[in-house]
Parts: sequence; C-alpha cells; structure tokens
Amino acid sequence: MRVLIAEDEPLARDRIRMLLEDEIGVEIAAECADGRSAVAAIREHEPDLVFLDVSMPELNGFEVIREIGAAEMPPVIFVTAFDHFAVQAFDAHAVDYVLKPFDEDRFRTAVERGREATTQRSNGTLDQRLSDLLQGLARPSYLERLAVKSGGKIIFLKTLEVQWIAAEGNYARLHAGKRSYLMRETMSNLEAKLDPDRFIRIHRSTIVSTDAIAELEPLFQGDYVVVLRDGTRITSSRGYRANLQAFMK
Repeated sequence: MRVLIAEDEPLARDRIRMLLEDEIGVEIAAECADGRSAVAAIREHEPDLVFLDVSMPELNGFEVIREIGAAEMPPVIFVTAFDHFAVQAFDAHAVDYVLKPFDEDRFRTAVERGREATTQRSNGTLDQRLSDLLQGLARPSYLERLAVKSGGKIIFLKTLEVQWIAAEGNYARLHAGKRSYLMRETMSNLEAKLDPDRFIRIHRSTIVSTDAIAELEPLFQGDYVVVLRDGTRITSSRGYRANLQAFMK
C-alpha cells in the first residue's frame, strides 16, 4: 500500500512516517508540507491512501480534495488537531481520522481501515460513504457568515441577511435590512466567496442577493433597473448582462 503524507508540521509528519514504517506492506510514496504540493504529489505518484492534514498552507485538506476531484482522489485519512466533538463528522463519513498527538493503537486502527478502503477501491467497490464525502467536498463551499466591524465590535452577519453589496473604494458596504456595514474587501474577492446561486454581480460596483430581487425593468442595449423588495433601485451594466440572463433562466 503506497501512502502519501500531507502534513505541514514537521514533527507530526515525522511521527506519521515513523508509525507507518512499523506497518507491514506500507511504502511512503511522498511527503508534502502544503496543499499545493500535496495536489501535485497525488497526481504524480497516484498513492493508494493519503494522510491529509485538515489545516495546511496554500490549500487546506478539503480544498486539496476539491482540486483533485472526487473521482480521482484516493481514500483519505484526515489528520487533525480538533477535539473529539469536532471530528465526529469525519468519523461518520471519512475512511478515518487521527487526532494529534497520535495514539499508536488508534493510528493502527486508522491504517487498517485505510487498507480496507484501498482494497474496496481496487475492486471497484469503494465504500459509498467515502464516495459521498468526496463528491460533497468536490463541490465548492461558500461563505455563510461575514465578519464586519460595527461600533467597536465584530458582528457575524449571515449572508442570508444581506440584500445587496456596494463598492466604496477599497471597501464593500453590506446592506442588510435597515442597517449597513462596511468591510475591507474587494468586490471580486467577495464575488468569489459568495454562492453564485444566491448572489449575482450586476455591475462592477454592485452585487445583489437573488432572493432580494423583486423586478427587472429593461433599459436600452441590455441594461436593466434591478428593483429590490425593499424598493431599492440599482442599474445593471452590460458587462454583467450574462449574470442577469442566467438568473432569469
């Protein structure tokens, strides 16, 4: 069984390697210290099993899986410093997880589960739970909350509460009901982090919630006045016409 280790902490990486060296029939295919290197190494070496740290530079463990793709990703054992309650989701769906600092007996159990998953994969009978997990992780994840400063405090604003967003220089103003909040973020960065099924950019300086749109009033040459449910009227631009056309479909 060829195993790849993706772990950014040198001591943890050394510990995984030492424990794997005690396992019969295990070969270390490669070691990586960040997510980008892990993606490249998985594609190059095609390991049977990956020990994948949840938190790494460049790309985290989930982003590595999305980058590789569910169909191509080998079985995964997550490596995490989370407490027991935080890893229950991994226990329900992944091949297994190991918690830092590593317990030898628990590590051996994880390796055995990795062997089983590798055998299932080679036989074309990969556990459906793992397949479902990888399919889920292959889908992009988007922000559900935004951290904004207001009155000397940090407020965690649900994206569902935001009706529209306007650019103000290097800042973005989030309009949520009768209140608005200013956060230091570019519109392009925000657009990439927000679910495109729930938010669309209609102008280089404006993003609107699809739930907040009440009407579209056509103007000349493909522009629209976007009327929100609270009566706010925003003019779109031709450069983002395709976004509104996709929304109307």
